[in-house]
Amino acid sequence: MTDAYVKSQLHQGITAIEFFHPQSNSLPGKILHDLAAAITHAGEDPNTIVIILRSAGEKAFCAGASFDELVEIKSEAEGLKFFSGFAHVINAIRTCPKFIIGRIQGKCVGGGVGLAAAVDYAIATDGADIKLSELAVGIGPFVVGPAVERKIGTSAFSLLAIDATMWRNAEWARKRGLFAELHPTAEQMDESIRRLSNVLVHSSPEAMAEMKKMFWKGTEHWDKLLIERAAISGRLVLSDFTKKSIAKFKSK
Repeated sequence: MTDAYVKSQLHQGITAIEFFHPQSNSLPGKILHDLAAAITHAGEDPNTIVIILRSAGEKAFCAGASFDELVEIKSEAEGLKFFSGFAHVINAIRTCPKFIIGRIQGKCVGGGVGLAAAVDYAIATDGADIKLSELAVGIGPFVVGPAVERKIGTSAFSLLAIDATMWRNAEWARKRGLFAELHPTAEQMDESIRRLSNVLVHSSPEAMAEMKKMFWKGTEHWDKLLIERAAISGRLVLSDFTKKSIAKFKSK
């Protein structure tokens, strides 16, 4: 596979949304736009009862923001537009009336941790280590921060955000509530996802929609908040520090 994509497949009430990018499933603007659209569409589709969010491949779930696009940002307006893509995906997950199960088959970095935090129920493998790397390149986890903090608490979020080069293993993430389940193999993870999705597909859609509202209570202001956070990242990405840091990462 070489071409990035987002694709959806509906089968017996379960919509699987899969994204792929050849650079460890990183997230350029087009992928972010298509992900938000796919989640919104599935949420509005009366034939969809439950959603599975997954990425392709076996190693990385998501490497976060695309460095190729970050280095091309030339103005605060361009920066705001790019980072707003993360805001739109998180808000699409938040406002979707269907439960979203996350299939986390590998490592999560930056925005990938944000996706894992935003889904309603994340099932992962033992190799799904996590890292919020934003500060290491002069930005900060501003847009994904509310989703991560909501899921694991301020203390654990601050540890990830401050020590931005440190990997935390999947068990660390499970103990703090980021992952609901851990499995030693992808096959066992997929079996658990099948079990849960089959239970949910036979549950009351109305009850699940009301439960989702309950779980996300207090986030109604995120439409505004996450865009404000995107503006901060959009400004910081223009700094010399960030440009040099990203160039250093790309050269590795």
